[in-house]
Amino acid sequence: MAADECRRDGVSSELDVLSSTLMGDAFDMLASGDEVNVLLVVQDEDGNAGSYEFSDDGIEQCIEAARSKVLELRHAMGDEEAGLGLPVRYALAYEGAVGDDDGSYQDALMLEFGERGYKSYSAFSYFECRGEGDGFRWTEPAPAGELEPLI
Repeated sequence: MAADECRRDGVSSELDVLSSTLMGDAFDMLASGDEVNVLLVVQDEDGNAGSYEFSDDGIEQCIEAARSKVLELRHAMGDEEAGLGLPVRYALAYEGAVGDDDGSYQDALMLEFGERGYKSYSAFSYFECRGEGDGFRWTEPAPAGELEPLI
């Protein structure tokens, strides 16, 4: 049996809080009119978290750099400078667009998240009215599929 077949479905409460907090921070940035770069937060078993931002390349390169950072942190057993031990969960957020059935695209905040022993997933939330403060609106996250686990 392959290792991925032994992974559990679902999301732990710790990963739910980690990913929800990251999305909330990204929504606050969008409401203020700020650009959301590729944001990554990684957490160890003790709840210590390291945050990273990627913006020096195109979006695809930044997403790949963030994913590589998770793998690097896992291999390095954490990030001493950030006070992070062996990573057990992560969440990654970035701006994107999601196509509708009619072929049009809507702005969306994309989220990828995973945890040791669990399957990894992606989700998205549509948003509109960037930079309009209290007028900023977003939808509840919708599932976007399963991903290759990084942890």
